[in-house]
Amino acid sequence: MDLPKDLVAASATPLVLAVLEQGDSYGYEIINCIRDLSGGELEWKQGMLYPLLHRLASQGLIESYQGVSAAGRVRKYYRLLPVGRRQLETCRQNFDLISSTLAALGRLNHGGTHATA
Repeated sequence: MDLPKDLVAASATPLVLAVLEQGDSYGYEIINCIRDLSGGELEWKQGMLYPLLHRLASQGLIESYQGVSAAGRVRKYYRLLPVGRRQLETCRQNFDLISSTLAALGRLNHGGTHATA
């Protein structure tokens, strides 16, 4: 599936925040998590992810630190901060509203009615 760039951009922040809600992670691991959970439909590149991570850090939603992976490699890890958790909850509410409205409109196409002005 070829998702429009504006949809990918709009969903990138909540997806990254949701990954980090599961635990601290590093860039390559975040990319793989998103790819795996989307069934391979969302293929992010490092050039898209790292500017987003830097922006989220500058907004105070996440922070980075140096850590050592299970394989012994030094990596830059990212951690979700409390304000990032609150932002993620707001994102979820926004996406829920859009999704429920889209579903309601879909039901209108199957026999429902909607009065227009």
